[in-house]
Amino acid sequence: MSVRTAGPSRSDLVADTALALLAERGMRGLTHRAVDEAAGLPQGSTSNLARTRQALLELTVRRLADREARVLALHEMPDPGAGTASLADALALATHRALTGHRALTLARYELALEATRRPELRAFFDATGARFRDQLAALVSGLGSTDPARHTLSLIAWGDGLMFSCVAGSFGAEVPSLEEVRAGLRELLEGMLGG
Repeated sequence: MSVRTAGPSRSDLVADTALALLAERGMRGLTHRAVDEAAGLPQGSTSNLARTRQALLELTVRRLADREARVLALHEMPDPGAGTASLADALALATHRALTGHRALTLARYELALEATRRPELRAFFDATGARFRDQLAALVSGLGSTDPARHTLSLIAWGDGLMFSCVAGSFGAEVPSLEEVRAGLRELLEGMLGG
């Protein structure tokens, strides 16, 4: 009796291929046929899994959220009792990881975010999948004594997104800050909002 090693599911393969295509070719390069070809699947396989473009985008956003959760290592976030420096360290590591080992995934996220501005049904889905990180960060900020957790969470996410966009697709695209530089920026931000 042979034991079959489980590889990625067909839906994961399709979604991972879609994410790679988004990073490489942009939204116009994402078609059902292009996914089939790039994934080495028989023609029509992606359509059988995700009949419409919206279904393909939703499948891709869902996979993006799962993969980014691993990159951001939500399970590694500290207890609020550890203080602002501990949270800055954890967020810096997650942000630096996204900038260095997962640039293509970050670029694909920006492609999907821009597409969501033109598709209300995708916007709702995109926002809902991102809520798990926002909610966890809001709980951490609240636990650190924030007087305005919603505003402080927005500031932290905007800072991180702005840094990642600048370094992946913006005017600092050729430069990646060191882990220590990211940590210093986050510490300044958190200490300014929450105190040392």
